[in-house]
Amino acid sequence: MTYDAILVVSFGGPESKDEVLPFLENVLRGRNVPRERMLTVAEHYYHFEGKSPINAQTRELISALKAELERNGPQLPIYWGNRNWHPLLPETLRKMEQDGIRRAAGFVTSAYSSYSGCRQYREDIARAQREVGAGAPEVDKLRAFFNHPGFIEATVDRVRDALQAIPANARANVQIVYTAHSIPVSMAETSDYVRQLEEVRRLVSETVGNQNDALVYQSRSGAPGQPWLEPDILDYLRQVKAANLASAVVLAPIGFISDHMEVLYDLDVEARQLCVSLDLPMTRAKTVGTHPKFIGMIRELIMERIDPTQERQALGMLGARPDVCAEDCCPAPRRSGSPSET
Repeated sequence: MTYDAILVVSFGGPESKDEVLPFLENVLRGRNVPRERMLTVAEHYYHFEGKSPINAQTRELISALKAELERNGPQLPIYWGNRNWHPLLPETLRKMEQDGIRRAAGFVTSAYSSYSGCRQYREDIARAQREVGAGAPEVDKLRAFFNHPGFIEATVDRVRDALQAIPANARANVQIVYTAHSIPVSMAETSDYVRQLEEVRRLVSETVGNQNDALVYQSRSGAPGQPWLEPDILDYLRQVKAANLASAVVLAPIGFISDHMEVLYDLDVEARQLCVSLDLPMTRAKTVGTHPKFIGMIRELIMERIDPTQERQALGMLGARPDVCAEDCCPAPRRSGSPSET
C-alpha cells in the first residue's frame, strides 16, 4: 500500500479554563449524562488551571515519531486530528486535502479493542470525511497494538522504574495494580477489551517477575444505575489495606498511552491522597508516552501496512489484530456517556 502521510488521531482536550465546558459539552453531546456529573469532571480540569496535558503530550509524540521516520523512514508528513477538540478531524482532513494528500495511515492513540477505543474513532474519521466531501483523503487505521512487543517492553520499563521507586523498607510484598478506563459492561461484553487488558497484565507481570498483581478500573462516568467494569481503583486500594494484601502498591495505568487528565487526577491526586490516608506506600508508573520502544512500534505498524509481507509482531496468546475490523466488531452501546481521554 502506498501512503502520502501519517494521521495521528487522539481524543483532544482543553488548554484553558474557558475551553473546559465547551470541550465537555462537545464530548457529551447526545449522551445521557447529568449536568452535575459534567461539572464534577470540569473541576478535575480546573484543578490543573483548565489545561489537559493530552494535547501537549500528543505534540511530543508527533515530534518523536517525526524524528523516528526521518532516521529510518518512511519519509512521510505527519498530520494531527482530534475527536473532541482542536485540531478537530474535519479541520485536519480539509488541510490534508488542500495539501494533495490522497491516502494516509492512521495511528489512533488507543491500544485496545472496544467501541470507544477503536470503532468510534473509525466512525469519527468517516464523519469527518463526509463533512470534507469527495476530496477527503482515505485513512487506513493501524491495528490495535496492546500486545505488540514495543508497547509491552515500554510498559515493562515504566513498571520497573516505579518498582525501584518504592521505599526500601516497603518492598517486602509490593503489588502491581494495573488500571484501565472503566467502560459499561454492555460495551465490554461485545469486545475483547478485558481479555486484552488481562493479557497485558500477564505479559508485564511475568517479565518483571512479580505475580502479586491486580487489574482494576478508574474514571467511571456513567449513570449510577448502569453496570460498569469494576473494581474501582479507590475501592480496591481500601481492600488492599484492609486485607493486608501488600506492603506497597505500584499503580500502572496500562489502559492509557499518555499521562493525561484522568491519569493525573484519578491516580496522582485521588488515589495518592487515599494511599496517604491509608498509610499505604504508593508509586505510579509512567505511561509509555514517548518511550523509544513505543515510538519504534508506531513505525513498525506503519511499515507492516505498507508491506503486507512484513512480520506482524505480537506477544502472548492472542496474536496480532487484523488490519480491518469485522463489520460487527465492537458495536456501539446505548449512549450513556464517558468523557474519557482514551
